[in-house]
Amino acid sequence: QVPLVESGGGLVQAGGSLRLSCVASGRTFRNNGMGWFRQAPGLAREFVAGITWSGSNTYYAGSVKGRFTISRDNAKNTVSLQMNDLKAEDTAVYYCNTNPPRASYWGQGTQVTVSS
Repeated sequence: QVPLVESGGGLVQAGGSLRLSCVASGRTFRNNGMGWFRQAPGLAREFVAGITWSGSNTYYAGSVKGRFTISRDNAKNTVSLQMNDLKAEDTAVYYCNTNPPRASYWGQGTQVTVSS
């Protein structure tokens, strides 16, 4: 069973919004903090946002704070990333993983392209 499957990416104009979703297997999700990460062409993968198992604490990279919101639904084993006021520099492949991430859990990701 694939541990994590991301969806929701696409092409959007600068200033627009997208909502990414990630479905996790129960084993992957249970009792774990979860996070969103991204990798732009030619750059290393970077942390975007994280959320604790209870959902009571969230964490954001400085570049997205105030624009992105991470949330989770433990009953559905899903974690989401609402992205508002998107900028060209947000263009990347977005991945979800546990937080901290586990190497064996990286999936295909979902492409987000922001046109300026």
